[in-house]
Amino acid sequence: MSNNYKVGDSIPEWVMESVSAERMRTMAAILRDPNPLHWDREAVANLNVGSATLPASLGKRTINQGPLGLSYMINMLHEWMGPECIKRFYMTFPQVVLDEDRVIAKGTITALREENNLQLADCDIWLEHAERGSLLIGKATVQLQ
Repeated sequence: MSNNYKVGDSIPEWVMESVSAERMRTMAAILRDPNPLHWDREAVANLNVGSATLPASLGKRTINQGPLGLSYMINMLHEWMGPECIKRFYMTFPQVVLDEDRVIAKGTITALREENNLQLADCDIWLEHAERGSLLIGKATVQLQ
């Protein structure tokens, strides 16, 4: 491999300063998602909170759609290695992302390899909240430049 990356290197972080309830509402319309948890704060306030995935402090904050949370991770990888860099990607959603959350997409390289003349990095990636820890957790394979 001719790049300067090594296992354990961090991917440059990508920050969403405040998750927008308005963008959730727009995304619900685009996706034709009828779930009011993405656009109706009263519906969210009536949930049974305090579970592993719904924080007790949920209150009247709408819940981000999964594709929006994924987009934060994709933005991080695209800014790092370009718009065509992602070769494999999967995520789990252990916690919800709420409107007004400040979240940071982070990642580290876990393996470097060559496949079909492409230099690839396998990475652990996650979306972090300062108080609630990792909200999304996944893995990605990225083509290095």
